Amino acid sequence: MASLLEQLRGYTTVVSDSGDFNAIQQFRPQDATTNPSLIAAAAEKAEYQSVVDDVLKAVRKEAGPNASDKEVAAIAFRPLEVAFGLKILDIVPGRVSTEVDARLSYDTEKSIDEAHAIIALYDKAGISRDRVLIKLASTWEGIRAAEILEKEGIHCNMTLLFGIHQAVAAAEAKATLISPFVGRILDWYKKDTGKDYAPAEDPGVESVTTIYNYYKKFGYKTVVMGASFRNIGEITELAGCDLLTIAPKLLDELEKTQGELPRKLDPAKAQSLDIKKIPIDKATFDKMHAEDRMATDKLKEGIDGFSKAIVDLEVILEKRLSEINEPAAAAR
Repeated sequence: MASLLEQLRGYTTVVSDSGDFNAIQQFRPQDATTNPSLIAAAAEKAEYQSVVDDVLKAVRKEAGPNASDKEVAAIAFRPLEVAFGLKILDIVPGRVSTEVDARLSYDTEKSIDEAHAIIALYDKAGISRDRVLIKLASTWEGIRAAEILEKEGIHCNMTLLFGIHQAVAAAEAKATLISPFVGRILDWYKKDTGKDYAPAEDPGVESVTTIYNYYKKFGYKTVVMGASFRNIGEITELAGCDLLTIAPKLLDELEKTQGELPRKLDPAKAQSLDIKKIPIDKATFDKMHAEDRMATDKLKEGIDGFSKAIVDLEVILEKRLSEINEPAAAAR
């Protein structure tokens, strides 16, 4: 009998949620996605030291001799995540998602500028825009940035998405892809209610199912990529979702598990459902967001967490810069 992973690939595009090249190579996903936390974790591994060092040396040279290590580290995140993205694109046949600095999540113009800078680095490396997704937080401002970028032919992945209001706004903005966070939704409900949930009743699974059915019912081209899983039960309950981005540990578990995997999400079934269209504007978005305690809490927590991960990464990079500089100073 085929493994759950093999069967899942028959219904769904499997994406690796990792900055670890070795893990990506092992599971052969179509696409890969990273975030600041994953980049920070990878940057501390010895096997990726050369990637980090090459970026730091290049940024140091461009910044000039008067720039401090702290200043160099602060501007190294963008070229570093692109460097990881380029390595990932050598492995996967599809696309890599590269994230706009989470600290810009409520600034449309700065998010657009950052996206342009990321794309310019990929352009310089000869990478087609069809192989890059710009990740933006699903704030109203982030969604507006995506709307403008999509018109320019820059494809966007809306992350930190927890509520139907965010999903509807992203689809209306013609974002290429959304990444609803299944496991983080479950985390919130478990903490709020003190209950455990079976996979079929998992609030994160229910949320993604609702969003998927809404999109297919009304013919949106934006695709759904479930993300942030806590167990393989969540994944199997979403078999048939357009894409699922899965951490290496869970990919390994799926590969080692056999059993029947029925399709759970289906566009034809969604067409038959009685679903009401939700008109969305900023006032409606803000009202629905304020009324959704989970989405409010998790969006803030996610932006704060990714912002902290970038700050932590800058500390790692500053330390590494000082280590690189020591041999050079000794040689002089």
